[in-house]
Amino acid sequence: MKIVKLGDVSSGQKAKVVKVGGEGPLKKRLLDMGIIPGCSVKVERVAPLGDPVEITVRGYALSLRKEEAAVVMVEI
Repeated sequence: MKIVKLGDVSSGQKAKVVKVGGEGPLKKRLLDMGIIPGCSVKVERVAPLGDPVEITVRGYALSLRKEEAAVVMVEI
């Protein structure tokens, strides 16, 4: 298994969240949206310039900015 940033995962790939980084409101927001260690996510699509990234987590679609996706470490 390989640990990478969520923003580096290709479209169509599934991954497991290992760590949610960031500080203060950003980290709290990500955790409140259901991105917690141990949950699985699937990258549905990435915009042409890489921002935003659309993922499916816990059965719903979520779009994250590049800066937000960069603080989430996942295992692929």
